Amino acid sequence: MVYKEWLNEWLEFYVKPSTKERTYRKYRQQAEKYILPVLGERETDELSAVELQKFSVSLTERDLATSTMNGVLFVLKSSLKRAVALGIARRQYADAIVRPKAREKKVDCFNKEEQKKIERYVSEHKRSYLFGIALSLYTGLRIGELLALTWEDIDFQKGTVTITKSCFDSWENGRYKKIFDTTKTQSSEREIPLPKQIVEVLKSLRRQTGARFVVAAKSEYGAQIRAYQRSFELVLRKLNIKRKGFHALRHTFATRALEVGMDVKTLSEILGHKNPTITLNRYAHSLFEHKTEMMNRVGRLYG
Repeated sequence: MVYKEWLNEWLEFYVKPSTKERTYRKYRQQAEKYILPVLGERETDELSAVELQKFSVSLTERDLATSTMNGVLFVLKSSLKRAVALGIARRQYADAIVRPKAREKKVDCFNKEEQKKIERYVSEHKRSYLFGIALSLYTGLRIGELLALTWEDIDFQKGTVTITKSCFDSWENGRYKKIFDTTKTQSSEREIPLPKQIVEVLKSLRRQTGARFVVAAKSEYGAQIRAYQRSFELVLRKLNIKRKGFHALRHTFATRALEVGMDVKTLSEILGHKNPTITLNRYAHSLFEHKTEMMNRVGRLYG
């Protein structure tokens, strides 16, 4: 069987019924974008160890994020193992792949001056739609978590927001559909204490909008992810700030939190990471401003 045919069958009949819809869509996208153009026309039973290794190495040349590369290789390995289990292939060599060392991408965040510019813009324009930007800056929410938030998720008495769901954009038969799903991982389900200043603004916004979703939009399902990303890009352009993805707000929150002395375990729980090691590995090297300040303090001892 041609690998293209088998990979499609594996996705449809083994992945789709047993995983979250978002996971299925991600695997299908990775298969169509990275795997099928290179290996799709090969016979499943003829994919050699050398061929798979060359494919693996070629992924590093595309400057992919580590998570994307891992996802692509997971799809490749899992589909080939299942092929052997079902007798579609006599053996598979995916386990022989030596995974190339991925280059860890630099954490991209806004400096303090840029952050204040963004906050002032959101505050001065007094648009409830834009306040989600500030909310992400002070909670580290992912964009899917942010746009899935309803007022029921916020406890004004306790001053907390509870994250139990996420969302993503989808198009079916040419029509837009916003899909709500569980959080990225089990550890992503969490309760986050909100700064008092943010709570007060949220109380005011709830009275103003009367909408179901915290980030209100014309649609009854709230804002579209891609539309909200474009709105954020427009804000950066107006402020003459170098373009960064919406996820940079999450990175900025984590960086500021460490700078003011938040311990890694607390930050890890707020971000919804599986363990503090992930948080430490991701952000410890990004605190250049903080490192400079600490070194200057040491330097004051001189003379």
